[in-house]
Amino acid sequence: MFAPLSQGLLLLAASVFLVTLARRLSLPTSMAYLLAGLILGPHALAVVSDSGTTRLLAELGVAFLLFTLGLEFSLPRMLAMRREVFGLGAAQVTVTTGVFALIGYALGLPWLTAIVFGGAVSMSSTAILLQQLTERAELNRTHGRLAFAMLLFQDLAFAPLLALASALSAGAAFDKSESAVAVVGGVLAIVAVLSAGRWLLRPLFHEIAHSRLRELFTLTVLFVVLTSAWVSHIAGLSFALGAFLSGMMLAETEYRHQIEAVIRPFRDILLGLFFISVGMLLDVRLLGRPGELAIVLAMLLTLVILKATLAALVTRPFTTTRFKALRTGIVMSIGGEFGVALCSIMLQAGLAPERLGEPLLVAIVLSMVLSPFILNNNKRVARFLLRERAPAPTASEREDAATGQIARREHVILCGFGRVGQNVARVLESQGFEYIALDLDPARIRAARQAGDPVVYGDSADEELLTTAGLANASAVVISFSDPATSIGILRSVRRIRPDVPVLVRTRDDARLKELQDAGATDVVPETFEASLMLVSHVLMLLHVPVSRVVRTVGDIRNNRYAVLRNIVGPGASRPADDLREHREETKSVVVPPGAWAVGRSLDEVRSHSVAATFTGVRRQGILGRDPAGDTVLRDGDIVVIYGQPEELERAEAVLLAG
Repeated sequence: MFAPLSQGLLLLAASVFLVTLARRLSLPTSMAYLLAGLILGPHALAVVSDSGTTRLLAELGVAFLLFTLGLEFSLPRMLAMRREVFGLGAAQVTVTTGVFALIGYALGLPWLTAIVFGGAVSMSSTAILLQQLTERAELNRTHGRLAFAMLLFQDLAFAPLLALASALSAGAAFDKSESAVAVVGGVLAIVAVLSAGRWLLRPLFHEIAHSRLRELFTLTVLFVVLTSAWVSHIAGLSFALGAFLSGMMLAETEYRHQIEAVIRPFRDILLGLFFISVGMLLDVRLLGRPGELAIVLAMLLTLVILKATLAALVTRPFTTTRFKALRTGIVMSIGGEFGVALCSIMLQAGLAPERLGEPLLVAIVLSMVLSPFILNNNKRVARFLLRERAPAPTASEREDAATGQIARREHVILCGFGRVGQNVARVLESQGFEYIALDLDPARIRAARQAGDPVVYGDSADEELLTTAGLANASAVVISFSDPATSIGILRSVRRIRPDVPVLVRTRDDARLKELQDAGATDVVPETFEASLMLVSHVLMLLHVPVSRVVRTVGDIRNNRYAVLRNIVGPGASRPADDLREHREETKSVVVPPGAWAVGRSLDEVRSHSVAATFTGVRRQGILGRDPAGDTVLRDGDIVVIYGQPEELERAEAVLLAG
C-alpha cells in the first residue's frame, strides 16, 4: 500500500488524465472519476484505500452540491412542490420498498431484513442524478422536477430505514418508539436549520459583506454549510439534507450569486472525490467469475427495469403524458449511496446470506457507474419503449438552431453576459441588431436560455468557440469582463481570426489601457471615468452650458484618454467601480410549477402583491413573448422572465410561487 501522500498524488494524476480524456470524448466528467476509483481502488490495483476520511470528504462533496442546488430552490418553490415531495416521493419509496421486500421474503429473508433491503433498492443517487440533470439542463423539466421531489423524500425516509437497520444489526427487537424518535429528531433538525436560515443568516452575511474581506466571506460560507450538515447528521438525517435547507434559506438573500461562486471550487473537487469513492466500491473480482457475473447482471437488470417501471407507474398521476412519466422512471432507476450504506450495514451484521447481499451491493454500485449512459439516453429509451416518433425539436434544440442561424448572419458577439453584457444586449435588441453572447457561468447561462436569449456556454478566449459563434460574420465584438487579463486573452484570440473586426473593451479604469490597445482593442471604455463623464455632462447642462460645448468638452476628455480625471485626491480614489452597490439589477427566470399560487392569475394580480420587479417576458411551450401585457394569465409550466434588484427578484419569485 502506498503512503497517503503518494496515494493522493496518484489519485490526482489519474483524475487529471481521465477528466481530460472524458472532455475530449464528450463524456461526463463523473465517468472519469468513477473509472479512476475503479482502477485505483482496493478491488483492482489497490493503490488507494477506501478510508473513513475519504468517505467523509465524499459526503461533504454531496453536501456542497445540495447546498448550491438549494440556492436555486427558494422556500416558496419548495412550498409549491409539497404535493410532489410528500405525495409522489412517499409513493415511490413505499411501493418500491414493498415490491422488493416481497421479492426478498420470497428468497428466504426475514420480513424486517427484507424491508431494509427493499428500502436500500428504492434509494437513488442524489449526487449523480442532480449533477447529470443540471449538466443536461433538465432539472427544471417535468421529469427533472419530479425526480428531484422523490430524491428529497428519500433523504427523509433514510432516517427510519437506518434506525431499523441499526436495530437489526445490533440484535435488538425492532422498537417502534426508536423509529419515531428518529423521525421526530429529523423534523426538529429541519425546523432548526430553517429557523436559523430565516432569522440568522441574512444579518450574518450582511455584516460579513460589509467587512469587504473575501476570505472572511468564504470562511463564513463554509461554516454555514458544514454546520447545517452537522445538525442534520446528528439528527440521523444525511449531511446533504441539512446543507440543502441552508442553501434554500440563503436563496432568498441578495448574496446568493456570490455564495455560489465561492462554494463552487470546493463542491467540484469534493464531488469528484465522491464519484471516486463510488468507483472504489465496485468489486471487479466478483465480475470475473462467470457464475457470480450472471447473478450480478440479473440483479442489475431486475433493479433497473423494475425500479423504472414502479417509478413510472406512481408518477403517471402527476404528469400529463406517459412519456414524461416513463422518462421520470428511467431517471430514478439507478441505485444510490444510501442503498449502499444500508446493504453494507446488513452484510456486516450477517443478516443476509453473502450469495444474495454481495451481488446486490455490486449491482447497486454498477447501476451508479452506468448512470451517465442511462441518464443521457432517457429520452431515446422512453420513445423506443412507447413506440412514439420524436416530436418537433425541443425548445433547447430550437434555440441552438436559432443561434446557429444568427452566427451565419451579421451580428455582434458579446463576451460576458453579466450586468454590463445584458444591458448592451437589451439596447442592441431594441435597435434591431442581433447578437450572440458567450459566458462561463452555468447559472447565468441557464437563466438566459430560459429567457430566450442567444447565449452560449464557453470560454470567450477559445478560438473554436469564437468561430462557432460566427466571428467571421460579426460586425463588432464587445468584451464586458472587468478583468483586463481576461480581456487581453480574448483580444489575442479574436485578432488571430479577424484582425479587422472592431473590438470594444470595458475595463474598470485605465491601469492597463496601453496593454489592451497593444493587444488589439479598437476602443477601451474605463467604467469609472465614463461614469464621471456622464456626471460632468449633466452638471454642465444644468449650468446652461450650450450642448455643442458640452459635447466638445466630453469629446476632448475622451481624446486625451481621461487625463483630466486622473488627478483624484483622497481615500476613495482606488475604490473599484464594482464596489458601488446601486447597479445590481439582473435578469432571472422563474419556472411556474403545478400548484404555484400564480397559476391561473394575471401579471397584474401578481404586481398587486407589492412586486416591484419588471416582467420582461413570458415563455410558453418554447415561444417567448416580450413585454407581456398585465392581463396575461399564467399557466402551469410557464417561464416568467423578471428584471430588477436581487431583493425585488426574490419578492417576485416568492409571490409567483406561494403568493
